Amino acid sequence: MTITKNQNGTHLDLALEGRLDTTTAPQLEAELKQSVDGVTELALDFGKLEYLSSAGLRVLLSAQKVMNKQGTMVIKNVNETIMEIFDVTGFADILTIEE
Repeated sequence: MTITKNQNGTHLDLALEGRLDTTTAPQLEAELKQSVDGVTELALDFGKLEYLSSAGLRVLLSAQKVMNKQGTMVIKNVNETIMEIFDVTGFADILTIEE
């Protein structure tokens, strides 16, 4: 998985490309832990994300909990396959998703 990071003041954009699964979830988790201090707006761009596993969902839930305390988190450009995962797991009700 490739993570492209773009920070502008308290706004952080992370674009994910590839697969967010058991192998790559720790990579995103580490990036978030390192980057979210002082961030009030977190945007995750899933435009090039092909796959999302339960390990990836766990990292997203953890990030959402952190951002609930310090600002907002939005997920953008979600494809149909990943949107279906969000719907089935109930994450669509927890996360802010922009189509």
